[in-house]
Amino acid sequence: MANEFLNLTGISKSFAGVHALRNVDFSIERGRIHCLVGENGSGKSTIIKIIAGVYERDSGSIVINGKEFEKLSPIDAIREGIQVIYQDFSLFPNLTVAENIALNQALRDGRRFVNWRHVHSIAADALAQIEVDIPLNATVGEMSVANKQLIAIAKALRQQAQLIIMDEPTSALTGREIKVLFSVIRKLQERQSIAFLFVSHKLDEVLEISETTIVIRNGKTVSAGERGEYDGARLIYDMTGHTITEKVYDFEPDLSQPPLIKVENLNAGAALIDINLALRAGEIVGVTGLLGSGRTELALALYGMLPIESGRIYINNKPAVIRSNRDAIAHGIGYVPEDRLSEGLFLEQSIARNVVVRTIDGLRNALGLTIPQKISEQVNQWVNALRIKTPDPALPVKTLSGGNQQRVVLAKWLASNPGIMILNGPTVGVDIGSKDELHDLMKKLAGEGMGLLVISDDIPELLQTCNRVLLMRHGRIVEEIKPKDTNEGELSSKLIKD
Repeated sequence: MANEFLNLTGISKSFAGVHALRNVDFSIERGRIHCLVGENGSGKSTIIKIIAGVYERDSGSIVINGKEFEKLSPIDAIREGIQVIYQDFSLFPNLTVAENIALNQALRDGRRFVNWRHVHSIAADALAQIEVDIPLNATVGEMSVANKQLIAIAKALRQQAQLIIMDEPTSALTGREIKVLFSVIRKLQERQSIAFLFVSHKLDEVLEISETTIVIRNGKTVSAGERGEYDGARLIYDMTGHTITEKVYDFEPDLSQPPLIKVENLNAGAALIDINLALRAGEIVGVTGLLGSGRTELALALYGMLPIESGRIYINNKPAVIRSNRDAIAHGIGYVPEDRLSEGLFLEQSIARNVVVRTIDGLRNALGLTIPQKISEQVNQWVNALRIKTPDPALPVKTLSGGNQQRVVLAKWLASNPGIMILNGPTVGVDIGSKDELHDLMKKLAGEGMGLLVISDDIPELLQTCNRVLLMRHGRIVEEIKPKDTNEGELSSKLIKD
């Protein structure tokens, strides 16, 4: 095809005998927005790295700009105009915005000395192309996630990008920031005929931005089609191989029993103001609000990570003082953080070690030595119970997909038998199939008597999994909402109301 920029035919790749990709076929057209969707572990990351020249394919052909590459290296991919923006953005946090955007070009041009006026000119021109205003002398480490995303796009433009691959670009963005990002993508598509390959778990965004959608499952291309050929139901079916219907968690707690945790007039500076809430056995209570509303600060305060200035906390009807996470743990509170990679897991350590890290003291003998059989039993129990997909628990936890990593974080806490679980963004970066399974697990735990506090801005998730939703604004709980009495549109409107 005359408009075809990239064509993959029969791409296969295995790691240690395990097939990651099997005969994957798809093409990328110039000036079009493509979306690649699939469950965690379906092969999306492997495809991206093959296109970028990071991985070498086992078989199949790669044609870029009409040229077939027997062996594609990263520098080949860059020279052909392929730029990948990974979730960590590959930016230097200690350098300025201008330096991050322009220094690659200075190195490519072979400049021996830095002309700072030239650097600023290059960076200003790149930002002008996407029509955003970001201070050139600001340090990138101080930027918001949304601005880092835009800086990475501007950097890619200076590399003469013809195809920009974006890996989960909206996972940490607000609704307003996503609109800005989509606007930038469409402008570059229309004005410069740049192609995009957009990888996302958020199916509503895929349906909004995609012109061509490619679905893979278990390392194989399942379907590919134009806008209008897909709706949410078809995407879910093609991704998972089955339909998903989730029931609302319509639960009424026993009000005659004391709450598992009760908070009265809790204050923490401007972050939390006069917070009152109660969580009872069997409840899944959602907490939502815009960034800065106090939702995450509430989780951190209850887990002892944010100093409480005043107010009272009761655990099982008894006064509790929580000044640290040790205090919280001692009172039976578990916390699953939003950023599982940096806060919830030891990525280089094994799956097994991550599972037992909270309970290791109970797996020792009288001499203080760990008992391998007990460790193995506990690991196998939770790997099986939570259906953690791994060939061997001795493998590093970083080898798992996002959904399975989240299961490991849950296993770590469930092994210690907490009565209260705080889940901050429980399914961020998790595919639709794993998300459904995690929701089922949350409901199962609640059914066994646990109380769950779910911090999320995922409105469908809150409506499907919670029996109550608390809306926060400017550090206060401003409204309690029953999911059965509202809908997605109404709750979304309340969320963005100033």
